[in-house]
Amino acid sequence: MKKTALRNFIKKRPYLIWYVRDLESLSEESIVEHTLNYGNWEDVQKLIEILGMKRVAKIFRKQAKQKRCNYYPMMKNFFKLYFAKHA
Repeated sequence: MKKTALRNFIKKRPYLIWYVRDLESLSEESIVEHTLNYGNWEDVQKLIEILGMKRVAKIFRKQAKQKRCNYYPMMKNFFKLYFAKHA
């Protein structure tokens, strides 16, 4: 169910991952990263609705801790604060 909903979510939002042809092969982590980095607030809320706040926060925190992090500094700071309060 979640996997299908996540695939439908990303297929409806090609502007998040415009350079990927095979959207079926995207990982959950990649979808979270691109949504938090490039999505609007409605995109983020829909992603949280699909995966749950705790799951999205867990993925974000894992990615944010890595030495090579793809989040924009402003987005990384915002979501650190957001998930600290809400997750």
